[in-house]
Amino acid sequence: MTNENEQHLKGYIPLAKSTAAMFGTDCEVVLHDLTNPQASVIFTVNNHVTGRETGQSFDHLVKTVLRSNDFHEDYLAGYTFYTEDQRAIRSSTTLIRNPDQKVIGAFCINFDVQALEQLQQWTSTFLPAAVEIPPDKEPSPAEMDNVEEIVDGLIQQIVKNKVYPGMKRQEKIDLIQFMEDKGIFSMKGSIDKAAALLNVSKVTIYSYLDEIKSQSN
Repeated sequence: MTNENEQHLKGYIPLAKSTAAMFGTDCEVVLHDLTNPQASVIFTVNNHVTGRETGQSFDHLVKTVLRSNDFHEDYLAGYTFYTEDQRAIRSSTTLIRNPDQKVIGAFCINFDVQALEQLQQWTSTFLPAAVEIPPDKEPSPAEMDNVEEIVDGLIQQIVKNKVYPGMKRQEKIDLIQFMEDKGIFSMKGSIDKAAALLNVSKVTIYSYLDEIKSQSN
């Protein structure tokens, strides 16, 4: 990460602290440096909510945020995921761009809604109400292009941070597995991009993925 990008991201630390202070100890804020996808977490507040630690990688950015039809204007608000102990976490993710409009980070708010769910269950016995869920919005072509650009940038950074002359086969497989685990290959054109950057064929990428799948079974 360049000094300019580093300073730009650090400028969000006061916002992270104030957001967590505003909403209390059930509110976790995580700041990601997406120029280093393999260790993107650079700052956390109230990280007992999900256990996020500095030096970890992102979890939901591609699989949940970028693939959502509700991802617009570089943010997705109000999506839900579950912790290993099955607590529901209400989350919002906003991408951070540098002055050159390149995505360099993400600002994530994770709220443990367990107490609110218990309160809702209690009040619903007195005030039952039906909730209408609006239909999903289809992303526009411009928004799809934006998502593809973001994923391309992630692939470039992932490969750039690891590839070096004489990279061994298992090291390439580990890199492919990281991208598969993060949902990178669920995006259109991602395998072609990774193959080109790793200087291997698409067939090789697919063979690595088959090997990864067989090892996990």
